[in-house]
Amino acid sequence: LKKLDQAVSAAHTFFVANPQHLQMREDIEKYRRMSGVKSDNFRDLEATPHWEAYEAGVQHYDADEYPQAVARLEESLTETLSALEECRALCEGPLEDEEEEEEEMQPGLYEAIAAHYIQVLKCRQQCVLEIATKPGRISATEDFIPSHLDLLQFAYDQVGNQALAAECAASYLLFYPTDEPMLEKMKQYRTELGEDTAVTARESIQHYVQRSLMEKKLIYYAVEHLGGTFNDPDLWTPDELIPDNLKEKHREDQEKQKQEARDVEEIEKRGPLPFDGIAVTMDSRQMNGTQRVVFDRVLTESECKDLLRLTKAAGEAGDGYRARRSPHTPHERFEGLTVLKAMQLAQSGDVDWRDAKLLLQASEKSLKIIESYFTPGKKLHFSFTHLVCRTAIDEEQEGRMDLSHPVHADNCLLDPEGQECWREPPAYVYRDYSGILYLNDDFQGGGLFFTEMDTVTVTAEVHPKCGRLVAFSSGKENPHGVWAVSRGRRCAIALWYTHSREHAEQERVKAEELMKQRAVKQDRSDGERPGAGHSGRSSSDSPVPNSGARPTSRRHQPGSDRTQHPKELRARDEF
Repeated sequence: LKKLDQAVSAAHTFFVANPQHLQMREDIEKYRRMSGVKSDNFRDLEATPHWEAYEAGVQHYDADEYPQAVARLEESLTETLSALEECRALCEGPLEDEEEEEEEMQPGLYEAIAAHYIQVLKCRQQCVLEIATKPGRISATEDFIPSHLDLLQFAYDQVGNQALAAECAASYLLFYPTDEPMLEKMKQYRTELGEDTAVTARESIQHYVQRSLMEKKLIYYAVEHLGGTFNDPDLWTPDELIPDNLKEKHREDQEKQKQEARDVEEIEKRGPLPFDGIAVTMDSRQMNGTQRVVFDRVLTESECKDLLRLTKAAGEAGDGYRARRSPHTPHERFEGLTVLKAMQLAQSGDVDWRDAKLLLQASEKSLKIIESYFTPGKKLHFSFTHLVCRTAIDEEQEGRMDLSHPVHADNCLLDPEGQECWREPPAYVYRDYSGILYLNDDFQGGGLFFTEMDTVTVTAEVHPKCGRLVAFSSGKENPHGVWAVSRGRRCAIALWYTHSREHAEQERVKAEELMKQRAVKQDRSDGERPGAGHSGRSSSDSPVPNSGARPTSRRHQPGSDRTQHPKELRARDEF
């Protein structure tokens, strides 16, 4: 309809809520290049006043611009409380499913009044989640109102207004009266202001807390005596408010959560690393998640260069390794080499045998490290091994907004809206652990990042460099993606592992068979030469030093002559 301003604002609104949507990223880029489009056209049609003010206030706060932060956060708090009242008013109305209940249960007058009133109270309680959820998102920000007060007390303190800082601290303590850091701050403010100065919480916050506690008390009474359930939206609800018979269930739920945490901790209990010199740079706690770890010094600089030489030689050989457009973004070219293809190229003389062998050794070393760290005593098998390079297309980087690889999980289908990850085909449901062994860092972008289930909230980032191995469990607890490679070429060995022997990587068996055949052939050749050594190994076939590691090997399994033809073993590129 040639209404560009409306088209752009609609696209921008959708994109804000769905930043991983590749087609919309392309549309946004197209609009930015159009001469008739102004920067003002990129507006979020679903933005609410309190969220706009809150995000602006947090940006000022993070930039240490405290006067501006105070103004915008105060504006946000006022708008938040106003939006809360509007939401609560909309809870009034007829009883939901009244006709069905009347047909099935036919409650008496008192029961009907109670059911209707409790429904309204529950609806009002849930309003805090509605206003704490950014438009377009599905997850609410925890402690949205208390977080305003926490930020404000610090910002006021920084601008030298201790009176308002103390007021905000007192207001925050209405939610968390035993919070030690805030109690310490209150003690400090009282000292600075003088013991005779009265410090009270804000009246609006007192009203909010008192009303909310009264409603919770009524709802819990109804649940206890009339049945039903209540999902309390607040983390700050006092324990004494919950009836004793419901506390038991509450305790059971908490104990279950603790047990799950203990189970995860047990899974993550480190076994001894099988190689010297390797450092654990970040563990799960530092990466704000579960079953995540970063190792450094897995490869030496020399080994990284040898593997990069393998990618270059394979590219020059052409067959099976020609760069093509990435399946995930039109702005990058993609090259991938399996262990079997590397051995076949070595067999035909296109790449050095030592480099192809190093690919096997490096991936095997990574498996031993990950197995000993995450699953000591429980064997892991290779599921798929892929030497992958991503190269930025120079002429297509301007205005780029997409990812090199969208956020996903490795063994389930991620559903951000439903906060679920469905472990069913076509996902690789048999994969248990994943790893990436980086070979270089002379490029821009290309870092790995982890998110919450919403695919938007970033919880940790890993920057590539030679010899760095990042490993993690493959399930819904570790959604991850790759930032765009905006310049240069990023190379890494992508690794997936499984506990299931049936899903072990058959290409690796065939590759090891080719390596074994090569070793036997070399032994015979050396034995026929006068003065050959007893070792039967040529200097060109000696193992490449591996960072002081104890050597590892995989024996050829009987029956490998029944290995499928490599053409039947194609796997989808993932990294």
